[in-house]
Amino acid sequence: MSEWKNVFLTDVSVKIGDGLHGTPTYDESGDYYFINGNNLLNGRVFIKPETKKIAKTEFDKIKKDLNSSTLLLSINGTIGNVSKYAGEKCALGKSVCYINLDANIILRDYFYYECLSDNFQSYLDNIATGTTIPNVPLKGLRSYEFKKPPITEQKSISSVLSSLDKKIDLLHRQNKTLESMAEALFRQWFILDVTGVSVSIDQVIDFNPKRTLTKSQDATYLDMAGLSTDNFRATGYYKRPFSSGTKFTKRDTLLARITPCLENGKAAYIDFLAENETGWGSTEFIVMRPKKEIHPMISYIMCRNPDFKEYAESCMEGSTGRQRVNLDYLKKFNVNLPTEASLRKINELLDSFESKLINNSRQIDSLEKLRNTLLPKLMSGEVRVQYAEEAIASVA
Repeated sequence: MSEWKNVFLTDVSVKIGDGLHGTPTYDESGDYYFINGNNLLNGRVFIKPETKKIAKTEFDKIKKDLNSSTLLLSINGTIGNVSKYAGEKCALGKSVCYINLDANIILRDYFYYECLSDNFQSYLDNIATGTTIPNVPLKGLRSYEFKKPPITEQKSISSVLSSLDKKIDLLHRQNKTLESMAEALFRQWFILDVTGVSVSIDQVIDFNPKRTLTKSQDATYLDMAGLSTDNFRATGYYKRPFSSGTKFTKRDTLLARITPCLENGKAAYIDFLAENETGWGSTEFIVMRPKKEIHPMISYIMCRNPDFKEYAESCMEGSTGRQRVNLDYLKKFNVNLPTEASLRKINELLDSFESKLINNSRQIDSLEKLRNTLLPKLMSGEVRVQYAEEAIASVA
């Protein structure tokens, strides 16, 4: 620990700058993406469907000196997202700053984890200005102070933490593949296969089935923010007394019925409740549960199907900004109900998918908790690498 030195960010960086203050000329045929802070996710630059493009001539006006030692940080609006620049063809908006580190003094992989620490994130919150839209001033960012170990120890610490992140990322990708396979299965049997009987989905799925909770009963609560746009697992649920809201049970599917949550794809398959336990949540949920002879996961898979999603969006009505799905119209969506023999095969496959998805998600939870426990201790020197490696081996 005697070799750990207190340094400021300016001591270990070559340059810190922000993106374009203003709006470029967009060009959908352009080669460069114009990114903002919400494009920085899980350590990567994530290009969303709505991300705008610009041409090279426009890029040349605003390009920054980004390289293999660059970290990108969101500093306006949503603050604290951080990603490693990996040569993406992108230009930075005003909500992104770049930090070009001195590779002879500090490793980018190490400082990436420093940026994820509570110390750094709390520091950003404390120096941010603005009440409606927070903004991190670069002058304050440059003054961030932290402990810097020698390069060899930086390498060991970042290696331990990145090994956890790689395990977590692998499990996420496995789940993404499983969900894609399940959606392809649904599309093949319920949309494309015409050997079954064409029916409206209310012949396949029960909508908002009766669930019971008593007033003030302590029960698991889930808000709209807990629904994901791209995977089955809900997050952020907790116990609170029941007042008024949508009720659901284990293996129900929740679908957002309000704009823009529906268009964004918010849905969840409930796996966090015990058998015979009832939870509750936002009044803007639609609860879906297949008939007894059909696997419960079919409801969730249907929510991810592009044909169903497009139809659901066409069922929205109401004033702009507060549109909701008309459930009576939604129930008219047509599917092909497979034969009993086909349903048995589908149910067997989905049993396997469901088990793997849930097991992977539980492993992700365990690994994330371990990473979040180790990160501040490793970054402060409270825990050394050998102990951390032993902790990881115990859950591997």
